[in-house]
Amino acid sequence: MAVRILFLGPLRDLAGKEAIEVSAPLDWSVLLQSVGEELAGQLQSDRVNVACAGRVLSDKTSLNARDGDEVALLPPVSGG
Repeated sequence: MAVRILFLGPLRDLAGKEAIEVSAPLDWSVLLQSVGEELAGQLQSDRVNVACAGRVLSDKTSLNARDGDEVALLPPVSGG
């Protein structure tokens, strides 16, 4: 039983990989533990969003990913 965590944009550079798989279920605290200290610090920023099963969470700390879900870590978007 696993959840796939996708690292997008500069978060992928920090992680050094495109994705990892972790055991399900996955909540906010387990996500922070799973990605390492530097990424966990980035994720706590208000500018970083989290999507689970294709939906951006309005409150990322309410994350509750189940087996087979994909969690995408969305870096800040700059406009131009």
